[in-house]
Amino acid sequence: MNYTERLSNVTVLGAAGKMGSGILLLTAQEMADLSLKPENKGKVFVINAIDVSSEALVGLMRYIRVQAVKAAEKKTVQLRTAYADRPDLIDNSDIIQQYVEDVMLIIRPSIHLEPTYGSTLVFEAIKEDPELKVKILSQIDQNNPNKPWYFTNTSSIPITQLDEKAKLGGRIIGFHFYNPPAVQKLVELIKSDHTLPEVEEFALQYAKKLRKVIVPSADFAGFVGNGHFMRDAIHGISEATMLAKEVSLPEAIYMVNKVSQEYLVRPMGIFQLIDYVGVDVCQYIMSVMNPFLPDEDLHSDLLDRMIELDIKGGQNSDGSQKDGILKYDKGRPVGVFNPDTKQYDMIADFQAACDDMLGVLPSSLQPWKSVAFSPKKENLLQAIFDEEKVMNTLGAELARKYAKRSKEIGLKLVADHVAFSEKDVNTVLLTGFFHAYGPINNYFD
Repeated sequence: MNYTERLSNVTVLGAAGKMGSGILLLTAQEMADLSLKPENKGKVFVINAIDVSSEALVGLMRYIRVQAVKAAEKKTVQLRTAYADRPDLIDNSDIIQQYVEDVMLIIRPSIHLEPTYGSTLVFEAIKEDPELKVKILSQIDQNNPNKPWYFTNTSSIPITQLDEKAKLGGRIIGFHFYNPPAVQKLVELIKSDHTLPEVEEFALQYAKKLRKVIVPSADFAGFVGNGHFMRDAIHGISEATMLAKEVSLPEAIYMVNKVSQEYLVRPMGIFQLIDYVGVDVCQYIMSVMNPFLPDEDLHSDLLDRMIELDIKGGQNSDGSQKDGILKYDKGRPVGVFNPDTKQYDMIADFQAACDDMLGVLPSSLQPWKSVAFSPKKENLLQAIFDEEKVMNTLGAELARKYAKRSKEIGLKLVADHVAFSEKDVNTVLLTGFFHAYGPINNYFD
């Protein structure tokens, strides 16, 4: 079965979710592009969009249509060539409309699992629950005579565990998109102990077609991305908990969030990033990873407490940030949740006092965006961190400690053979998390 044949009948499980919708969009567009090639004229391409909610699937189809229009507008010249045998398509608007129709006709939304029984390729993007994944993959495999290949988007569960428990015979690979899949360039590729070579070969070909940056990871819980992020989060939470002995917890969270964003020149502070991923998602990923880490405890009482109080974060259907540990106004943090009062303390009420405690900012400090996209990025970073190395302030002290711990985490991932090189660790943080620099560096040595 060649590349095109493998992509003739595809399923996306969890298609209406924030990850599944992006995977569906990218794959549907790739399949539509394949259908327009002369050698594929007349071939039928189907992608089953499977989710538990009919309402969510309606929203998904609206999303796909809007995104397909945008994609068509960007490649009108290419599409004009593809539709060269269609004299009825005269204006660009005609071509765009036809491409959107071609994409939409490929998609078959369903709340039932039965359509997957004819697929040759299954993308799994459901809840990060090992038992649920195994149950559904097993059911599909037992009822599908095509011996499909499975691409799981798990961000923490070992692929070998899924492979062996679902009895997939090596027809599975970890293909971990980053959020949102349609925008993010990074994909972590994780083979199980049994992954067939042809599955890996196809995965690399598919990733190349989507213009993704592939970073391989060993099959260890959390892989490279969450292996670093979850430990990085635990460090930030620990620093805030210690600081809360001197100030209120909301004040401590605000300060650590500011240090991990501004002082370390990151796009988000650590508590903002936890909210973005989802407090409940982070807690669950840690619980999946923890049994595989006998020499450390990847667990947070603070996250447990937040979940008990229904503080979960995550995004709304339009992509906007939900309130979590932080309260947001137009995407910017304006408050911090106080678990004692069960209310948000407004940052404006304590910001000046906290900033005074952190001390003066480095004179060379610039926002992440100004640094990350500057042709002089390296010089700017060096100047900022050279200042922070010698500053005698609480903010600089916390930044140095945070950066050193981040580097330790990265080096341990390499030492433990989770990441295959220091470059791979840095690529994941640079590409998947949009950091301006990798954690393994010499800025604070």
